[in-house]
Amino acid sequence: MDSLTQIVLGAAVGEAVLGKKVGNRAMLYGAIAGTIPDLDVLARYFTDTVTAIEWHRGFSHSIVFSVLFAPIFGWVVWKLERKREADWKDWSRLLFWGLFTHPILDTFTTWGTQLFWPFDIRLAFQNIFVIDPLYTLPFLVFLILAMRQKRTSPKRRKYNRLGLIVSSGYLLVTLILKGFAHQRFTRALEDQGISYKEMDMRPTPFNSVLWTANIDAGDAYLIGNYSFFDSGPIAFGAYPKNHQLLGALATQDKVGRLKHIAEGWYTISKREGTLFFNDLRFGLISLDPKETRFAFAYRLKEENGGLRVEEAQRLDVDAKRLLSALWLRIWGNANKP
Repeated sequence: MDSLTQIVLGAAVGEAVLGKKVGNRAMLYGAIAGTIPDLDVLARYFTDTVTAIEWHRGFSHSIVFSVLFAPIFGWVVWKLERKREADWKDWSRLLFWGLFTHPILDTFTTWGTQLFWPFDIRLAFQNIFVIDPLYTLPFLVFLILAMRQKRTSPKRRKYNRLGLIVSSGYLLVTLILKGFAHQRFTRALEDQGISYKEMDMRPTPFNSVLWTANIDAGDAYLIGNYSFFDSGPIAFGAYPKNHQLLGALATQDKVGRLKHIAEGWYTISKREGTLFFNDLRFGLISLDPKETRFAFAYRLKEENGGLRVEEAQRLDVDAKRLLSALWLRIWGNANKP
């Protein structure tokens, strides 16, 4: 999830664990713990693109990391806050839950987490987008209400508990909504006589009303969108896999690692003589039926007998257009091509 959401979750967890003893300090250190796992993004500044992608939501998002570092960070906080009622074990417990709930929440997103690192298992339930105001904003409101109460006030615990309940309840609702959307996609494929091998679906940005599905139809992937406000049939666009365009690059180590990262959901495209590896899991850059660019694409450049992988730049104007199109599409597909 985004940084704000992880800060809010960490603060709420810190309050639940130690708020009665140390007040807003529990929220502060919970918020810090909630941001620590995402420091793995700094890898992009001292390693190559593929390795940075592999490290993201890896070790720092694992149970092992939480268990190993919670006592260390807890000891540091204990030294800084010796005048507080809490001891080293209290702070370690707070830090553990702040660190651990971060990757737990991330498992519900498209990217997922390697919660069981060093085992190569990435959990991704794909029922919530990395930024969802319906999850974060009510949670934030309850946290602010709790923060404004005295640390011994029953209202403080009540507001914080309500924030945790409402946010967790929303996560459960999105899982149910995903089940309904899956039924709609399955029925649409059957009605249109489309045979397929596998389906991969997730919510579109910032909402849980409009869902998108990638369909493995053999030589091509089909991509369709479904909103709970739809009154027309689901339309599927076809995108050829073009895996053969890789040629000799198919045996390159970095290409193999990209395939593994994308879990097999990728296409290869060629623009102006350059090959691009497109990760389908994060969708297209727009809702235009003729769109061929994907949100996460990697430029493949051969140089000095090796391969250089660069993430393709995403323009702000594309993001704005996509958000506008998503807003309109959420309200249904009646009279839409």
